[in-house]
Amino acid sequence: MQAAQDVFNADEAQSIDALPSILPQIINGAREVFTDIGSFGKKSAVEKFIQGSSSAVEGMHTALKDTARVHQLRPIMNELRLKKSPAELDNMRLAGAVSGHVITEAMRTQHTSEKQLWADLAYGFRSQGLDCEAYVPVIAGGQNGLSIHYVRNDCQLRPGETVLVDAGGEYGGYVADITRTWPVDKTFSPAQREMYTMLLETQKNVVAMCKESASLSLDRLHRITDNMLRDGLRDLGFDVSGRNMEALFPHHVGHFVGLDVHDAPGHPRSGALVEGNCITIEPGVYVPDDERWPERFRGLAMRVEDSVIIGKDTPEILTATAAKEIDEIETLRGGR
Repeated sequence: MQAAQDVFNADEAQSIDALPSILPQIINGAREVFTDIGSFGKKSAVEKFIQGSSSAVEGMHTALKDTARVHQLRPIMNELRLKKSPAELDNMRLAGAVSGHVITEAMRTQHTSEKQLWADLAYGFRSQGLDCEAYVPVIAGGQNGLSIHYVRNDCQLRPGETVLVDAGGEYGGYVADITRTWPVDKTFSPAQREMYTMLLETQKNVVAMCKESASLSLDRLHRITDNMLRDGLRDLGFDVSGRNMEALFPHHVGHFVGLDVHDAPGHPRSGALVEGNCITIEPGVYVPDDERWPERFRGLAMRVEDSVIIGKDTPEILTATAAKEIDEIETLRGGR
């Protein structure tokens, strides 16, 4: 820091245009540099095309390349973000509780379109004290749910189908991530009930494993989830041989959550989870509308997701206020 101060004190009238001559002196005077600025690996063809030879980070990269002690900053920041402080957890508890309540209340209303449901949720998050939506939600009626990151949210909701809602609010910079699936009608159809019962049981079993004493990683939880869904789908008459599970359950069971909906980007999912980590658990089943699958399930898309704090011996579900039991949902829908 003294080297940097000496450089700036030498000519306090320097403008930002002098940065290319000043910054290399600061870097050369530093014992270690931590940064993600610049490209420390080979650029992709797309990056080369977009950035060209006069990239905005080219000068920084040149200044750094002869410095012996350059370290990537992102892994350090990821480690700092993985384990939440009590203050961070309080923000996440509020975001989760309010978001869950808003989603539960939305189940009471007979929305006629994805857009109407989206507007209801967005208003609910803000009017109930959250800062904003945590991300562009997925409001997917019927087969729209087969698109994992569907965000058009502009179709009609049709009787006989389900609606998959992946939404959450943000408070103090911290987000909630929730997915619920409910019937457009007042009750689940028999096939919807069968699939949802199996999926929810899987989700609750995996959430119960979210504790430090279990010594499990996100990748290990994913493999456990995959095996549970495989067994459940087989019992429902699905052929789960070969690569069929990749079509039915095509995404990871969870991710870190916090300041971003996918927090600590790039951090490996192979390490054992510890107390204070916050993750999602979100098994889903997406049945393409083709003859490979039992007819009564074709076109059905369901996911159940909660944000969870890893406890020492017991997980804490941040989004438990979002109804997910069949009896709860059907009562809210007016079917009981």
